[in-house]
Amino acid sequence: MGMAFRMAAQPSKRPISKETTRRVVACFKPYKNRVAITAVLVLGSASLGLLNPFFLKHIINDGLLKNDLSVVALYSIYTLLATVGSTAFALGFGYLSVLVGQLIMRDLRNQLFQHLQGMSLRFFTGTRTGEIQSRLSNDVTGLQSVVSDTAANILNNVTIVISTLIAMIVIDWRLTLLSVGVMPIFVFIAKWVGDKARTYRQKMQAQTADLSATMNETLSVSGALLTKTSGREGLTLSKFVKENTALTETGVRMSMVMRAFFNLIGLTFSVTPILVYWLAGYLVIGHRDPGLSIGTIVAFTALQSRMFFPLTSLMNVQVELSSAMALFDRIFEYLDMPQEIVDAPDAVAVDPAKVQGKVEFKEVVFRYDPSQEEPTLNGVSMTAQPGQLVALVGASGAGKTTLTYLIPRLYDVESGSVEIDGIDVRKIKLEDLSRFIAVVTQETYLVHDTIRENLRYGKPDATDPELEAAARAAAIHDHIASLPEGYDTVVGERGYKLSGGEKQRISIARAILKDPRILILDEATSALDTQSERLVQTALNKLMEGRTTFAVAHRLSTIRNADQILVLQYGNVVESGSHESLLDHEGEYARLYHLQFENQENPAPI
Repeated sequence: MGMAFRMAAQPSKRPISKETTRRVVACFKPYKNRVAITAVLVLGSASLGLLNPFFLKHIINDGLLKNDLSVVALYSIYTLLATVGSTAFALGFGYLSVLVGQLIMRDLRNQLFQHLQGMSLRFFTGTRTGEIQSRLSNDVTGLQSVVSDTAANILNNVTIVISTLIAMIVIDWRLTLLSVGVMPIFVFIAKWVGDKARTYRQKMQAQTADLSATMNETLSVSGALLTKTSGREGLTLSKFVKENTALTETGVRMSMVMRAFFNLIGLTFSVTPILVYWLAGYLVIGHRDPGLSIGTIVAFTALQSRMFFPLTSLMNVQVELSSAMALFDRIFEYLDMPQEIVDAPDAVAVDPAKVQGKVEFKEVVFRYDPSQEEPTLNGVSMTAQPGQLVALVGASGAGKTTLTYLIPRLYDVESGSVEIDGIDVRKIKLEDLSRFIAVVTQETYLVHDTIRENLRYGKPDATDPELEAAARAAAIHDHIASLPEGYDTVVGERGYKLSGGEKQRISIARAILKDPRILILDEATSALDTQSERLVQTALNKLMEGRTTFAVAHRLSTIRNADQILVLQYGNVVESGSHESLLDHEGEYARLYHLQFENQENPAPI
């Protein structure tokens, strides 16, 4: 699965398929009524626009050449009305096509965002943030012209080309045959340009994703801090310049392909009328053909111009569609990624108020990557009774945090089961599971918003008194109140306006506000100074009453107060018991205790 996520960053090499086309067409189905109205307006606009060359023929033959001003005036009025009507219809279908296009883009963004939210944590740890943002933003935005204009333009241009071609045949089939003879040139040029444009568009989107990822990694607060403190500005700049140069070169090639396309089409347009005039002259002068009057020739060339411009647009549409399919492929590629963590078909609803909090691990085996030889957790079994505090102890990488991640289903077990009150967590609706479990992680994450809104992540409908009570319990209210804007203070990107301890206390207040039945503390007090830790630990002790708590141990006080201690080593629970019993056992726990805790006022993590 990890390999599949990494491969998603690569541009799609698939050709335009019927399946992709079907899915693109399906995007328009919710708006079929608007599409139908657009079609009617397109037909109206094309029909009225077709009348003008015939009116022009009458103006020349029956008006100007016969010195009849009334005919000129009458057909000039007809031409004006037809032009105004055609323009009005064009504005109407233009508005509807843009509206439908924007709605489709909105739908794609919503679907993609919703699907990505449902992806497991495994996906996000294996995919660059910039790549995800590029798919959601750049790729969808790149479809704007296609979904906003293409459908209506295709119908409009096809209608104009077919109706104009019929009108040209009616006027003179010989001149029409000459004009149509250049169409294979259009097809050949459009096919060549379309293939090239598709290749370059795929490459540009992949390079844009790389550039976005680099910017996201280096221009974030964390990235900037790492760059400056490690003195890597030159290396970072070199990487950015290299990727930016590659994108520029591909952009130049893409632009030149399109420019060559329009220049070749323009050349064809310039040559074709000359050939028509030559043939008309040959027929009139050489064969004295009375059917080819001046008005007829002018009307024909007007129709010819009317057909060529929509034909150019159709060829351009082919180019745009060919390259746009690369974007659709990238979007569908993400939408088709399977979601690992989903509600089971027989998932049950669980009332958080009725949850007791008994947690059982039964022979749990887990790997982050299926190709991983040794499992991260190997046959873990344990039971936490309601209200117990379970401390997890072990060296870094032993599997402590991984074990806690399986309880709220951030990952699913490979084999075995994790049960809450006798129910496999995979059988509990995810929405309910998240309502009675709270997690305070070692790395606190705050969104770029006010302190008030960050706290409300724990309880969206919390009142201000509830927010204040939770903040007091986490020993952070006084500091918040001392800020100029109080609870309306914007914390900045990832909370960097606050210290590590302040962020951690806000995170703890958020968990207190949620009032969970099961609490997970992943070294939750690791960023606090001694005084703050004592205040917060008192609040946490009160919060843990009657709740099942799993704590990745960082402080000796947490371990001593635990109802049971699990000692993990290489994904296995090698010891379990109370603090005193494990010391008496003189095993791994006793070794760690004597190594890191004994006679230490501020012990290191265990």
